[in-house]
Amino acid sequence: MTALDIDYVRLQFPALADGFAYLDNAGGSAVLKPVAERISQYLLNHAVQLGASYGPSQQAGAKVLEARASVAQLINAVHPEECVMGGSTTHLLQILARAIAPSIQPGDEIIVTHSDHEANIGPWQRLCAERGATLKVWSVDVDSLELELADLDTLLSANTRVLAMTHASNILGSVNPVAEVARRVHAVGGKLVVDAVAYAPHRLVDVQASGADYYVFSFYKVFGPHFAVLWGKRELLLALPSLNHFFIGQDVIPYKLQPGNLNYELSYGCIGISDYLQDIGTRLGSQGTARQVMQAAFDAFEVQENLLAETLLAYLREAHGVRIIGKPRVTAGDRVPTISFVVDGVQSEAIVRQVDTARIGIRFGDFYARHLIEALGLAPQGGVVRVSIAHYNTLDEMTRLVDCLDRAIAQLRRS
Repeated sequence: MTALDIDYVRLQFPALADGFAYLDNAGGSAVLKPVAERISQYLLNHAVQLGASYGPSQQAGAKVLEARASVAQLINAVHPEECVMGGSTTHLLQILARAIAPSIQPGDEIIVTHSDHEANIGPWQRLCAERGATLKVWSVDVDSLELELADLDTLLSANTRVLAMTHASNILGSVNPVAEVARRVHAVGGKLVVDAVAYAPHRLVDVQASGADYYVFSFYKVFGPHFAVLWGKRELLLALPSLNHFFIGQDVIPYKLQPGNLNYELSYGCIGISDYLQDIGTRLGSQGTARQVMQAAFDAFEVQENLLAETLLAYLREAHGVRIIGKPRVTAGDRVPTISFVVDGVQSEAIVRQVDTARIGIRFGDFYARHLIEALGLAPQGGVVRVSIAHYNTLDEMTRLVDCLDRAIAQLRRS
């Protein structure tokens, strides 16, 4: 198969032309030109209210349905109406928790991890408090820095109703075994809710293979607009109450879970993500179904990302006083290129401020995974330094970063 043409790739992201090295991609990726073009096309040519009998309204409605079908294909949903669209992962998880609330009773148990983004912890914590349910926490093992399945087994019970977890940690970079977790949760009659925000930019999502009952991520982390999708199994979505107007029935999915409806132009813009993936896969020589072509693109992305991640990890492994927070090496698909570290005796902010001056964008903090940062004792250092790589980053950018980090750490140690 042909190698990834990184020059062509970068041309699809206009923001990359400014020479700045964007290595804060887990916070928000660069946006594809095809995405922006579709948003513009919709706004300029189809911005009418949907649901009317006249032609332009019907055409606009068809565009929105086309977008939903494209998202369904991207994530391998069986039915397009399983895709609930919304402004953000945080918002959609709050919608989901609100919809599930009537089914939760005193004595029921909900399990969260302490390694998730707060978006997939807070709603469940509040739901337990409101409904008299018990909240249990599946904690990362402090030695392995993994969510150990043996620890999960001690938490599961016949009272487990929901387990909420991340597909990949936005701090550790670890890819979690969600399909195996799903098997164990389902064995006790529970449901699995997966936040894939840190996973979806690096692997082709397959909601069916995930084993999840509900699966959510934001497109602005996956080269698209500030928009998100919550997928749920059709029969589960149908069983949820309507959160929309009283005349929007329980059987009207996904509309009943989209109060105020969705953003039409951003929805249509998301088709540009699949446009890009299929273009790249085709250029790589892939043939077959749309998903097979998109898989070829993600396979090439992973090769590029692993090369860049190992460049940084190799430096961090050898640097004096540096501790990698997560897997220290690129291994067999169980790590995404989101790399966190701390330096003994140095505030994480100080390192990032030094790197800022070199026109390289990285970040420090807890990244809304505050429970994990506190549990690992990293809050006094201001959290971690995080470098989050995307497939459009280059080896030259990584070399620049390593040189800059080496100088910054040395200077801060002397001061």
